[in-house]
Amino acid sequence: MEKKPFHPRPPRPAGAPSGPRGRRPMPVNKDKDPYATNERIRAREVRLVGDNVEPGIYSIQDALKKAEELELDLIEISPTAEPPVCKILDYQKFLYQQKKRQKEQKAKATKVVVKEIRFGPQTDDHDYNFKLKHAIGFLQEGAKVKAYVFFKGRSILFKEQGEVLLLRFANDLEEYGKVDQMPVLEGKRMIIMLSPKKK
Repeated sequence: MEKKPFHPRPPRPAGAPSGPRGRRPMPVNKDKDPYATNERIRAREVRLVGDNVEPGIYSIQDALKKAEELELDLIEISPTAEPPVCKILDYQKFLYQQKKRQKEQKAKATKVVVKEIRFGPQTDDHDYNFKLKHAIGFLQEGAKVKAYVFFKGRSILFKEQGEVLLLRFANDLEEYGKVDQMPVLEGKRMIIMLSPKKK
């Protein structure tokens, strides 16, 4: 069987446009490019918003033309809207601002710290007061407190005593914390949860 001669495609002249109307298509990478831009926007019509345009609904051709005139990118910021919402911005600058905003939100989201305090069913006053002092400190620092009474073997018979101890503990901490969960028995432990009171 005779092989057909292979004719390589002639190289593109330097400076020739590589995409429609001379725009360079953005490389598609879903991880790096969470937003559709320019020719990757599939909608026929888009709603333009932003500072540098007259807000309204435009055909995709008109929206791309406006972006080209401003030497910026057309970015689809809300693809599920009808029609999709787009902005004309510098894409790299837009991504940088989004990352910065996410970082700030992450920093604002406070991590919840839970400190545990363990009692025996027959804890004496000295030990109780020592643990109460610790709990006050934890709540003042903004941490949650998980206090529990641990029942070993036959000491489970004292579970009412454990409940009374935890309720007394919650009452003594009333000024510093509020009860999230009343005493509940989970296996060999009776647990109460407290959150710091907002200042």
